Amino acid sequence: MRFQLLGPLALADGPDVVVLQPSKPVILLAALLLNANSTVSAEYLQRAVWGEDQPATAKAALQTCVLRLRRLFTKHGVTGTSIEAVPGGYRITAGPPTLDLLGFRDQVRRAAALAQDPEAELYTLKDALSLWQGSLLANVRSDVLHRDEVPRLSEERLRAVERVCDLLLGLGRCGEALVDLWTATRVYPGHERFHEQLIEALYRTGRQSQALAEYRRVKGFLLDELGVDPSPSLRQLELSILRGEDLGVAAPTGTVASVTAAPAPGPPAPGVPVPALAAAGAPEAGPYPAPAPRVVQGVAVPLPAAAPGIGPVAAVPHFTGRAAEAEAMAARLTAEPPPGTDGQRPLAVLVSGAPGIGKTALAQHVAHLVRDSFPAGRLLVRMTRADGRPRTADEVAADVAAALGPGGTGGTGGTGGTGTAVGRVLLILDDVVDADQVRPLLTPGALAGGPPRSPAGGTPAHPEGPDLAVVVTSRMGLGGLIATHGGWVHRLTAFTEAESYAFLLAALGAERVEAEQRAARRLATLCGHFPAALRILTARLLTRPGLRLGDAVDWLGDDPLARLTLTDSPDHSVSGLFDRALGRLDPRLSEALLRIGTGPPELLREAGGADGTGGHDHPSVPEDVLEQLADAGLLEDGPPGPYRVHDLLRAHLRRTVRIRNRRTEKV
Repeated sequence: MRFQLLGPLALADGPDVVVLQPSKPVILLAALLLNANSTVSAEYLQRAVWGEDQPATAKAALQTCVLRLRRLFTKHGVTGTSIEAVPGGYRITAGPPTLDLLGFRDQVRRAAALAQDPEAELYTLKDALSLWQGSLLANVRSDVLHRDEVPRLSEERLRAVERVCDLLLGLGRCGEALVDLWTATRVYPGHERFHEQLIEALYRTGRQSQALAEYRRVKGFLLDELGVDPSPSLRQLELSILRGEDLGVAAPTGTVASVTAAPAPGPPAPGVPVPALAAAGAPEAGPYPAPAPRVVQGVAVPLPAAAPGIGPVAAVPHFTGRAAEAEAMAARLTAEPPPGTDGQRPLAVLVSGAPGIGKTALAQHVAHLVRDSFPAGRLLVRMTRADGRPRTADEVAADVAAALGPGGTGGTGGTGGTGTAVGRVLLILDDVVDADQVRPLLTPGALAGGPPRSPAGGTPAHPEGPDLAVVVTSRMGLGGLIATHGGWVHRLTAFTEAESYAFLLAALGAERVEAEQRAARRLATLCGHFPAALRILTARLLTRPGLRLGDAVDWLGDDPLARLTLTDSPDHSVSGLFDRALGRLDPRLSEALLRIGTGPPELLREAGGADGTGGHDHPSVPEDVLEQLADAGLLEDGPPGPYRVHDLLRAHLRRTVRIRNRRTEKV
């Protein structure tokens, strides 16, 4: 015979289940089973059965109630379980086979022990949740139990459901998670973690607009019903979606706490979604987040703490454009190494261009395309700190070696850091500042964490370190690096009109864009077909689903630089992007760029005549300065003339000069 508490209180004998009729002995049984194997005081049992206002004869009535419960056991053939009278109260003895609540807790504990095998943990938790059979204690009419015990039991179940959904997201089974999450968010509208998981699942399945609509719905509920704002993690998730960020590889945020007979109330701290690296053309700002765990063959394998600037590479959502570049890069990375390299690893691909032009997004997208050719892993290595200062080659080499694991190959492969992974590793060295920063990393053995030894412990099996392919992204042209190490170069420029339109279709949805095609094309033009500007614009438009694109044209055209910013994240703006780029320049170069931005076109057409004026009233900019600015991605190839300034950058430079002049006048 088995007692069922996780639903209406019932007795089960194999497939036969008897739901007990509401009565005082049933209340007594529920109170004892909820505290099985522990002494329950007579005073508490009296309050559970009769409430706070007990009759004067409650003590004697409790003894009568115990007798009636024992007769009920006899009636239904319950022989293996007895109600014991002990000093101070009563006790009932049960175990996981005879009480579903204990069986559930036992399964949850077993699941927690399987945290390194997500599939097994998921299966065990689902098995545990299958024990819940409906409305908790629906046939037990006790205000005390429903007030004191039911919320605690419900919390145990919610923890398990949260964990199941975390595991489903971590295993990439987002569609399956949606089934549970739609129900959970409607039954528990104030449970923010469920909403967070639902929004994440919608976004990961390509339903960006639905994800944002769900965020607005829960935000409205919290404000209207509870008078509170969404949690920081929910707000961060919304911001990541608005930016179009790749959330990285979803990994479980923790394990379900082991449940005791009296678990502490309150949900576990929800995991904060880790926004991964910028999507196509997203502004470059701020430090990379702490890397999310890698998921290798269903197991979450965290990167070592020693590698704060390293993270896994995942697909970029809604990636558009760059088709020719992506195809060429993929072919280069998967091609056989050139003959006669003698262990040398020439630079495979360099992606360069202006800040915000989409270099990192392209590199990530290509890494996703060629993932099958790099079974030992793909890592993105941040080459600059949050303040723009470059990281040294030595510290990058140490971090990469730590991430790759013993022997330089383990950490990213299927062995999870045992040093026996087989296959190639793809590294994206992102935002390289100059050639000297990366040259040492391309020498044999530079990124090995100590060369792996042969089984006999003698000669190194691979003295040159891991089998690597490298993609470098940089604002600089890095011609010196190409000259010494070879490789292919992809210099990115602004989108074409067709690419911009495709971007708007992907980000805003075909229904909204195709209804106002002319306005959509005009918006792309106002953004100068600049990927970062388009990303910010679409993020703002997604927060205003009722704003017509035609109205947005006038709104944006009034002051593009002011409007191309995320109001809740001012660092993510076109002006901020250009300001940081100017801050990286040598002062001589930044002053020259300000002159160019506010001067006549002739400054870009001639490199100076014999008198140094270029034949005009304005002293020309020396050719070497123009070359350096072009190399830094801040001047584009002409016509007219050999160079030109992007319209948005020119507008920013002019505004910068105006602000500087006003400050000077005040002084």
